[in-house]
Formats: sequence, structure tokens, C-alpha cells
Amino acid sequence: MSTKIKFTKDDEADSMDSSKYQGMIGSLLYLTASRPDIMFSVCLCARFQENPKTTHLEAVKRIFRYIKGTTHLGLWYPKETERETIVYVDSDHAGDYVVRKSTSGVCTFMGCCLTSRFAKKQTALAISTTEAEYVSAGKACQQALWMKKALIDYDIRLDDVLIMCDNKGAIDLSKNPVQDSRTKHIEICHHFLCDNIQKGNISIEKVAFEDNIADIFIKPLKRELFNYLRLGLGMDSDPPSSQ
Repeated sequence: MSTKIKFTKDDEADSMDSSKYQGMIGSLLYLTASRPDIMFSVCLCARFQENPKTTHLEAVKRIFRYIKGTTHLGLWYPKETERETIVYVDSDHAGDYVVRKSTSGVCTFMGCCLTSRFAKKQTALAISTTEAEYVSAGKACQQALWMKKALIDYDIRLDDVLIMCDNKGAIDLSKNPVQDSRTKHIEICHHFLCDNIQKGNISIEKVAFEDNIADIFIKPLKRELFNYLRLGLGMDSDPPSSQ
């Protein structure tokens, strides 16, 4: 999706049949299970199912054209893979142009294999990028702890799970949640991130923004960066063993 597109409910374009639009969105949402690269675009278009406009329909058609041109791509899960688990997290501060809320994006890898991912709008307005990133890191912590517990059933025990974040302010806050006028408004429930870091359940490190794979789930990207992160998801036309 183009980085210049900014959808709003007050679009001056003509309205269209909502049932047709909802059917197209439903089909695309089903497809996101095996095509995580379209998740952001599909979820963005899905926000306007109540009163879709022709501009929204054009964006949906563009997604279908993209899928038609990339049917050779798929997620690969090789038999032999490392057990190291890494969680990538990012947020799009005030990226929703309707309610100005931020979106959290989280994806988990075991070795080179994508095991889980989600993008969810934050419930409260974040007044800074650091706050939005910190709240997202809290969501990533929940995902990391769930992964640790789930792997115990397979007799795999991880010492800690690494969370990769591209915001230095959020990383510093997670390691030392100073309660000053800039941070005391953040809900206490998000500070369990710091608690789990101190307990050694997780660790958090900085990743360059262009290497943060979670970006692909929360914002429109330029073609070169999109293709690079899509490859990072493990989507390719050939299995890793044949490359």
C-alpha cells in the first residue's frame, strides 16, 4: 500500500455496496493466515466496512492484484531450525487518522520460522512515540511469556526470550521506569515489562528500524523496505534448503 494513502471516514468519494465490500474483506482476512505480508493493508481496509467508499474499494482491488502477482510466495518451515526465540515489536504512533490511536505490532520467530504475529490498535491514546513503543513492548512481553510456557509442553525450556525494539526511549524506560511527569500517566499494568526483565524472564535490545520486521504489520512502507521485511518474515518462492 502506498505510503501516501490516508484513509478517513469522511472521504468525499462516492459510497458503494457494503455487502460486496465486506465479502471481499472477509476473503482477504482468511488469506492473511498464510499471507502475513498483506495483513496491514487488509486490516486497514477492514476498518471501513460499515460505510465503504470507492477509494477503499480501489485499495482492496490493489491488494487482489498484488496477490495475483505474488502467488509464488509462501511461508517456509524447514524441519531443522534453531530453538532461539526472538520477538520483534514496533508501534505506529497515532497512525489511525480517524481516532488518532497508535497500533502495536508484534511477531515471534523460533529460529527463522514465524510462529505468531498480531497487530492491534491500542486502547488508550499515546501522547508520545516512547509511550506507544513502551505499551507495545508490554504486549510483546505477554507474547514472549506465553511462548515460553507453550514450549514447556514440548520439553523445550528457554532461559529468556529476546525482545527487539527500535525505540531507545522505550528500552530505557523498560529497564528503569522512572515515575516522573512524563511517564506517571502510563497505566501500571504495562510496567510488568520491567518486572519480567528484572526477573530474567525476558531481555530487550535495540534493533535498527530498517531491520524491525514488525514494521510490516503496522504501517505502509516503501517498496524496497517492504520487500526486504517480507523476506525477513520467511516468505520466499523457494524453500531455504534449496537456496
